[in-house]
Amino acid sequence: MASFSKRGMVATSQALASQAGLEILKKSGNAVDAAVAAAACLTVVEPCSNGIGSDAFAMVWIDNQLYGLNSSGPAPKSISIQALKDRNITAMPKYGFIPVTVSGAPAAWAELNERFGSLSLAECLAPAVKYAREGFAITPLTAAAWKRAFAEYKKELKGEEFEEWFKVFVPGTNPPEAGEVWHSKDHAETLEKIATTNAKSFYQGEIAQKIVDFSNKYGGFLQLEDYADFSPEWVEPLSVNYRGYDVWELPPNGQGLVALMALNILKHFDISSMSAVERYHRAIEALKLAFSAGKKYITDSRDVDFDYQDFLTADYALRRKELITDQAISPPPGNLPAGGTVYLAAADSEGNYVSFIQSNYMGFGSGLVVPGTGVALQNRGHNFSLDPEAHNALKGGKRSYHTIIPGFLTKNGKPIGPFGVMGGFMQPQGHLQLLINTIDLNLNPQAALDAPRWQWIEDKKIKLEADFPEREAKLLAARGHEIELSLDSSTFGKGQMIWRDQKEEVLIGGTEPRADGAAAVY
Repeated sequence: MASFSKRGMVATSQALASQAGLEILKKSGNAVDAAVAAAACLTVVEPCSNGIGSDAFAMVWIDNQLYGLNSSGPAPKSISIQALKDRNITAMPKYGFIPVTVSGAPAAWAELNERFGSLSLAECLAPAVKYAREGFAITPLTAAAWKRAFAEYKKELKGEEFEEWFKVFVPGTNPPEAGEVWHSKDHAETLEKIATTNAKSFYQGEIAQKIVDFSNKYGGFLQLEDYADFSPEWVEPLSVNYRGYDVWELPPNGQGLVALMALNILKHFDISSMSAVERYHRAIEALKLAFSAGKKYITDSRDVDFDYQDFLTADYALRRKELITDQAISPPPGNLPAGGTVYLAAADSEGNYVSFIQSNYMGFGSGLVVPGTGVALQNRGHNFSLDPEAHNALKGGKRSYHTIIPGFLTKNGKPIGPFGVMGGFMQPQGHLQLLINTIDLNLNPQAALDAPRWQWIEDKKIKLEADFPEREAKLLAARGHEIELSLDSSTFGKGQMIWRDQKEEVLIGGTEPRADGAAAVY
């Protein structure tokens, strides 16, 4: 059932993180303080999806204005396609130091806290420090993801540089089970250093030095200047109007543009009056068309000579719409790998909202944990292309195509609220489906999240959740979609939503049934 509240709400994929945010609200913190507290807590209680070494993005509605923050880190300045060719590397690897980029999450916490917070960063990070030091009981779906990662890493991670990951996250012979208590003293101490220095220790102090020393020891490209020169970027969110609502996403290097392009195509169809199978078919086809452009063109916006707004024009949308027929089509976007991310939403009694997302990318990330810190390094650079002609070609100091995207909804200049769906390339697909459920089908946040999902994989291949209506599945197959029924819902994204009822001034929240989450309210 949906959650309702008058004063404040924090929705995350882990109940302890939601409670951490609520605790901050009750201490007179605002939605930004609560979001930072929950985000830091999630690095502890859901390390299989994010960590201190993550990137982060956020949208903040405060003082009747929407702000966007891009805190994704670039590739090391010294890396290049030629440098990898010299090492006989012809494709970006998943693990090890080659795909590691500068971690942006700690800087995001500090930047949000400094600009908009009302409590100190130390107060906001205190719950995370406590859980890291004293331990917490692992929840069932987190334990399952932990076990899957262990099986993969045990098979793939062979060098001594990976030993710290197993030492930290698998202290016994097997990964922890649901209900077992896990803690990390190193993680707690690193969070404390970040809190007391406003993250400077991570980028200009001893933590940065430890990361670079570790990188140098095992042939990485990271140097101290990569961290010292990093700072989050405040950006102008992009939007399209969909049936009277303004849908907001951050500009590239994130893939929120894909969701906006798909909505811009779909708004030319009367979705609400269609049969269910027609609605699913049109949405899938619009999404495929949007992804075919997104996968080709999305990269660091500082490294392109065109305007991403051009993809959101009415003319572009109408031309793409004409490609949709009654049968499945095959635009060429390439394969879409899975990912590991956490998303959270927060709201307070003053009318402030935060849409926040952070990720190590593929589960625990690169498989590297910096000794003595608990910092698992992300593998975001895996998305770079080694084709020098590609828009997303690897370059030193460049940010890669990024999968994690926070969303926000307004109407007539007033906030409706934050929403998001984590999960690699499922994210814009999840955004699209949540918004159709909310706007076209008039479902409340919880019902919108509960609804069965589809997932486009590549070409005409579509995965459907096990509870997807059988009749519609057969009718989609008749239209040329190659249907696969999935018994595993973990790849269909995990979302959170908080809407404000404009008439009653009441918060209405939903939390993902495919995660161990909760919407904490008071």
